[in-house]
Amino acid sequence: MLIAYSKSGIPIRITRERWSHIANRHPEMENQKEKVLETIAEPDLIQAGDFGERLASRLYPRTPLTRKYLTVAYREIGSEDGFLITAYFAKAPSQRRKVIWKR
Repeated sequence: MLIAYSKSGIPIRITRERWSHIANRHPEMENQKEKVLETIAEPDLIQAGDFGERLASRLYPRTPLTRKYLTVAYREIGSEDGFLITAYFAKAPSQRRKVIWKR
């Protein structure tokens, strides 16, 4: 299990099961663990999800899919625990979501 600390200082758990799910659903993510950890810890932007999750986004000039934003969905479930939901590359962060934090 890997741990990354969110901008709020909350540890976000990344389990093998969750990583396997992400890599199976988004094959381009398979070798991107370091970018996921970095995006949780040092995002460019954090937005509110639809169900209480947070969406951290960070621009990467070079990815397996060219220049893209990495979006990482995670949930903080207390002051000392959180978990990764999913991660994927996107052209840009959503324009319709509420911004919680911005660099």
